[in-house]
Amino acid sequence: MYHVVTYDVNTETKEGRRRLRLVARTCEGFGFRVQHSVFECKLTEEQLFQLKRRLLDIIDEEKDSLRFYRIHEPHQQYIEDYGVSNTPAPDDPLVL
Repeated sequence: MYHVVTYDVNTETKEGRRRLRLVARTCEGFGFRVQHSVFECKLTEEQLFQLKRRLLDIIDEEKDSLRFYRIHEPHQQYIEDYGVSNTPAPDDPLVL
């Protein structure tokens, strides 16, 4: 299933900046960054559970926010993209 993950981490402190880096690295392991704090991910229910668990262990729920949006298939029908975008779609083959 296709998901969009967004976050806003309070970076006023050194600990907040550390949390921000950890959240970004964690999301990079599950999807593609499309904006600074926005990731698109194609996840199974188990992967979604793992991602949520990891991110909730990182963020400070008193200072940070985390949102998950489930996009129904076919997801291309629900996404409009304008401007600069070098992000591959999660379904595209990844060539290394």
